[in-house]
Amino acid sequence: MFSIRKIGAIGRTYRHLNRYQRIVRILFKYGFEDAIEMLHIDQYLESGLQMINRKPKEQIDRLSRPERLRMAFEELGPTFIKLGQVLSTRSDFIPPDYLVELAKLQDDVPSFSYEDVEKIFIEETGKKPDDLFEEFTPQPLAAASIGQVHRGVLHDGTTVVVKVQRPEIEKIIAIDLEIIAHIASLMERYLEELQGHRPSSIVEEFARTISKEIDYAVEISNIERFSRQFKGNPAIYVPRVYRDLSCRRILTMESIDGVKASEIDQLVEQGSNLCVVAERGTNLIMEQIFVHGFFHADPHPGNIFILPDDVICFLDFGMMGRLSRQNREDFADLILHVVRHNERKVTESILKLTNQLEEVDREALSRDLSDLLDKYIYLPLKELEAGQILQDMLDLVSHHKIFFKPNFYLMMKAITTVEGVGRVLDPDLELIKLAEPFMKKVKAERLRVNRIAEETGLTTSEYIELLRDLPEELRTILAQLRQGRIKIEFEHRGLSELRAALDQVSNRIAFAIVLASLVIGSSLIVLSGIPPKWNDIPIIGLIGFLLAGMMGFWLLVSILRHGRM
Repeated sequence: MFSIRKIGAIGRTYRHLNRYQRIVRILFKYGFEDAIEMLHIDQYLESGLQMINRKPKEQIDRLSRPERLRMAFEELGPTFIKLGQVLSTRSDFIPPDYLVELAKLQDDVPSFSYEDVEKIFIEETGKKPDDLFEEFTPQPLAAASIGQVHRGVLHDGTTVVVKVQRPEIEKIIAIDLEIIAHIASLMERYLEELQGHRPSSIVEEFARTISKEIDYAVEISNIERFSRQFKGNPAIYVPRVYRDLSCRRILTMESIDGVKASEIDQLVEQGSNLCVVAERGTNLIMEQIFVHGFFHADPHPGNIFILPDDVICFLDFGMMGRLSRQNREDFADLILHVVRHNERKVTESILKLTNQLEEVDREALSRDLSDLLDKYIYLPLKELEAGQILQDMLDLVSHHKIFFKPNFYLMMKAITTVEGVGRVLDPDLELIKLAEPFMKKVKAERLRVNRIAEETGLTTSEYIELLRDLPEELRTILAQLRQGRIKIEFEHRGLSELRAALDQVSNRIAFAIVLASLVIGSSLIVLSGIPPKWNDIPIIGLIGFLLAGMMGFWLLVSILRHGRM
C-alpha cells in the first residue's frame, strides 16, 4: 500500500522536481496559473516556474474551466485520471459542473509493447504468454491507464481475457501521490474555504483506493467474494477467474459475450425486456448494498453486460465499496425517515453517518433538513429521484461543515449511477420503491431474537473484559506517574508559513551573496587585465558582469512579482 508523506517546504519537494515542474507546466498550459499562484507553489519551484510560458493557447482559452481541468488530468496520466474519477463522487467538495466533466475522464491511453508484456509475464510467472496459453494475441483489445487487455485461448479451447499491468506503474503513481499530497497540504494552508474538507484526508483515502486497484490479487479476491454472495441466483452471472494464470500484475478471466447496458438497440435485437433488465439491475445493487455490504462501486453502462434471458453480468471489480452492518442499518434508517418526512429522526441519522469537525448547530441543521423534506413531501413516489435527494443532502451537510464517511460517497455514486442507467432502460423506474423492501429487511433484521442475543452476549463480554483489564491498566498508569514517564504532547500550528518565509529569505540571501561575489570577482578580473580581451577589457570579466546583471534582474523581478520589496 502506498504511503503518503507530507513533503517539506524545501526538502523532499525536490526529490521529484522534474515531474513536479511538468505537472505545473501542464496546469499553466490549461490556464490554471491563478491556482498555482494562490497555492504559492512558486516558493518551492521558483527556478522551474520562471521558465514556464504563462499564456494559455487561444483554443484552450475558449474552453470552460471544468473542461480544461479534465483535459489537464488526462494529459497528466494515470494517477490524475484515477484521482479525477474519485473526485467525481465527491459532490460535497467539487462544484456540479466540474463533477460532470470529471465523470467523463477516460482511460483511453496508448498501449505498451508486447515485449513489455512478455517481460512482465517472465517476472511474475517465469514463463512467456505463449508457454501458458494455446493462443495469445500480441495486439491488445483495449488499453487503460493501469493496464491493458489481451485476448487469449486456453489449452482446452476456452477464450479468456488477460489484463496486464503497465510497466513501472507503481513507481509513477507513488511519485504522483507524493506531489499530490504536498499540493493538498498547500490547499489546506492557503485556501481557507477548503480546510473543513480536509484535502489531505481525501488524498489518503485515494491512496488506499488506488493501492487496491493496481493489485490484481485484490481484484481476484473481490470477484470471488462477489460470486459467493450471489451463488445460486439465476439473475446474475459473475465471470470465472483463473487463479493459476493470475497474480499481482496479471489477471486472467473468462471472456464475456454480452451487450452493454447502454446499447438499447442491440438489447432489443437480443430480445431483452428492458423493464426487467432495469428492475433486476437495481435490485442487485440494492442487495449488494443493504444485504451484503459489499458492492460494485462503479456500475456505469460499460461495466454492466446483459446476457440472454436478461441475465446481468458486472465487470471490472477493481473499485468495490464496503459498508459495515451498523453503517447499513444507519443509512436504511436515514432513507426511511426521509421518505416518512420525520425531521428529528433524519437529523439524528445524519449525525450518525457523518464526521463533525466542530460543534454542530443541531437546531439549524434540523431546520434546513425540514426545508429539504418539504421540497419532496408532495411529490408522488414515481417522481422522487434518489440521486437528486442524495445530492441535495450532500450539499446541505457540507454547508454545515459535516461530512459523510468515505465509503458512503462510493455507495451514493453507485445508487445514482444505477438509477441513471435504469431510467434509460425504463423511464418509469422507481428506485426508492424498489429499495424500500431491502431497507425494511435491514430494519427487521435488527429485531431478530438471535441478533439481540448475539449483541447482548458481545456487549456483556466486552464489559467483563473491560472490568478484568481495568486494575492492570490503573497500575500501569500509576507506575508511570511515579516514574515521571507520563508525557503530554503539544502540537504547534501556524508555524509552516513562517518556515516557508524563512526558507525563502535564506535562499534570497544566498542568491545575493553569490551575486555580490560575482560582481567583486568580475571587477578584480577587469582591473587585473587578464586576457583574452575585447576593446582592452577582459572578456571573462565582461561575462561575469553580464551574468551578475541577469541574476540581479531575475531577483528584482521575483521580489516585485510577490509584492515584497
